[in-house]
Amino acid sequence: MPEIDKLPIEETLEDSPQTRSLLGVFEEDTAAISSYFSQLFKAMQRIYDAQNELSAATHLTSKLLKDYEKQRFPLGGEDEVMSSTLQQFAKVIDELSSCHAVLSTQLADAMMFPITQFQERDLRGRRQQCIVDHDTAVNRYSRLSKRKENEKVKNEVMEDVYTSRKKQHETIMHYFASLNMLQYKKKIALLEPLLGYMQAQISFFKLGSENLTQQWEEFLTNIGTSVQNVRREMGSDAEATEQTIQDLKAASDPLYMPDPDPNKIPVNRNLTRKAGYLNTRYKTGLVSSTWEHQYFFTQGGNLMSQLRGDVAGGLVMDIDNCSVMAVDCDDRRFCFQITAFDGKKAVILQAESRKDCEEWIATINNISKRIYLSENPEEIAARVNQSALEAVTPSPSFQQRNESFRPSTQGRPKTGRSGSQCSAGSESPALSSLSLDLLVAPDTPIQFDIISPVSEEHTSPAKSGAQGRRTNPFGESGGSKSEESEDSILHQLFIVRFLGSMEVKATESADVIYETMRQILAARAIHNIFRMTESHLLVTCECLKLIDPQTQVTRLRFLLSTVVLCASHQENKRLFGFVLKTAGGREDGRPVTVCYVFESNNDGEKICDSVGLAKQIALHSEMDRNTTQKQRELDKAKEKQQEELHKQKQIEKDLEEQSRLIAASSRPGQPAADGQILVLSNSQSEDSDAGEEGQKKGESEA
Repeated sequence: MPEIDKLPIEETLEDSPQTRSLLGVFEEDTAAISSYFSQLFKAMQRIYDAQNELSAATHLTSKLLKDYEKQRFPLGGEDEVMSSTLQQFAKVIDELSSCHAVLSTQLADAMMFPITQFQERDLRGRRQQCIVDHDTAVNRYSRLSKRKENEKVKNEVMEDVYTSRKKQHETIMHYFASLNMLQYKKKIALLEPLLGYMQAQISFFKLGSENLTQQWEEFLTNIGTSVQNVRREMGSDAEATEQTIQDLKAASDPLYMPDPDPNKIPVNRNLTRKAGYLNTRYKTGLVSSTWEHQYFFTQGGNLMSQLRGDVAGGLVMDIDNCSVMAVDCDDRRFCFQITAFDGKKAVILQAESRKDCEEWIATINNISKRIYLSENPEEIAARVNQSALEAVTPSPSFQQRNESFRPSTQGRPKTGRSGSQCSAGSESPALSSLSLDLLVAPDTPIQFDIISPVSEEHTSPAKSGAQGRRTNPFGESGGSKSEESEDSILHQLFIVRFLGSMEVKATESADVIYETMRQILAARAIHNIFRMTESHLLVTCECLKLIDPQTQVTRLRFLLSTVVLCASHQENKRLFGFVLKTAGGREDGRPVTVCYVFESNNDGEKICDSVGLAKQIALHSEMDRNTTQKQRELDKAKEKQQEELHKQKQIEKDLEEQSRLIAASSRPGQPAADGQILVLSNSQSEDSDAGEEGQKKGESEA
């Protein structure tokens, strides 16, 4: 017998649209089986009820058996063994249709009882109300308010979700198991009544049936063996299915809770593919919105969604080089927002638990870096995340930073937050020790346009060419690949609006950024300047780029080594700024220090942390390059020393050869000329002096 098609019991808890679609195929097959067996039962009932209609009933049975291969069963429709077997049964039933007598008792026990039991016990409805109850409980849990949250109501709702999910899981697992068993019972219920019918006919027709018995005895024996084999296979599969159900129940018990304990089920941050149900928010008016429960999954660099009952999913957005972050919604928990690379499209989604929310954010971050295109995406994602963790120590919270640098005297002004700085110098002193004139010079001009004075006067041709270059978000620029985009393990994009820039004096404290923000905002209010240039701030391990969101042209490019300070505003967290220090920016050779101020859709502290992370990673990379360079220099020195030693050995070898020649020329009977001895002596002396000088030189270099 061919392999039996089965429903995957392991996927019952996920309850995905694909699993439901497959379940619909099995239910359609069950309906086809019920329809077919209903006709077969009526045919056999006619044999049992009307002895006078025996010939017509057997003819109809034969016809139905012949039509089996024409039936369109969704499952097992191409079973050639079963079709061939039924064709042979149809042939012998045609031969027996001329017989008019039948033993009612034998037919009732051997033919009618199995098919009647199969139709009444196995072909009955199995749809339960638990699926509707579970959807109602999950919908009620999703509508829990975060602000006005009653602990008793929350516990009742969570218990309701747990009970309904567990009941649904157990019911569907048994339902799937019964549908799988139906594939075996279908064959048994089809073959066993026919086998009983044939045995009753053979026993009834003793006289004149020897030829018929000899002709079909081996065939019927094989059919009986096949039925027993199918019955044994069904029994073993039923035991294995029951064991699988018990194992899945024990393993899935922690998953029934909507918000599991992260200590028991840790967050996997190395995923490059994920699927599951999320709530997505749709705006229905200017201030009103609604949430819809959909099935979301990632496919390459795309985020897809699929409604229940749909055959395939639809594209939501392209998540290559996108930005994702957790957001705080007034009416929902565990929400996160995905913003496209161009900033034109953003979606807000709600996960079921904190763990699910963090896994979705980590997965989309990994996909945005295009890690999924590599051969081992999860291994590379783990290595990138580990490198980022080793490169920088997690910074303390905003409140801890303020408290750690707050002066002890109550009347003293608040100090800047050095925790969010990415400064190359020492820690920031208190604001009381610096005057405003030491931070920003009086009457300093403010630049409200995106053009930087430093870039206008002191930008090299290579850098000027880089500013006019079109930036490709996939890591390519023009016709050549961008090395800084490919080699950089950090690639984060933020939507910012340029407020202004001005030259500053001090770079040791974040107070210079706060004072610059104050003066720029005050100047904008005085002069009624409300227009702001929106750009994309790209943070990599080599530089900061301001990119035009429409043309993708790089407006400004700052080397990361020139960024000496970065901080966000203490009260308005959307404001942040950074200080650039360019050596030799003036005509007299003095450095130029400029502070740039921006407004962002994100938390400015996160952008500063991203810049700090980039500087830490760049510092580690620079240290690795210096170590490699030093190792190369040591290797070259060793090679040079080896060459000098080789020359010294060659000189010593030549001296030995000359000594041997002198000794041979001074033997008795072979007098050497005085000139020849003198030449050899001079040559020996010169070679000896050269050898000593080479040896001293090699020792000094070593």
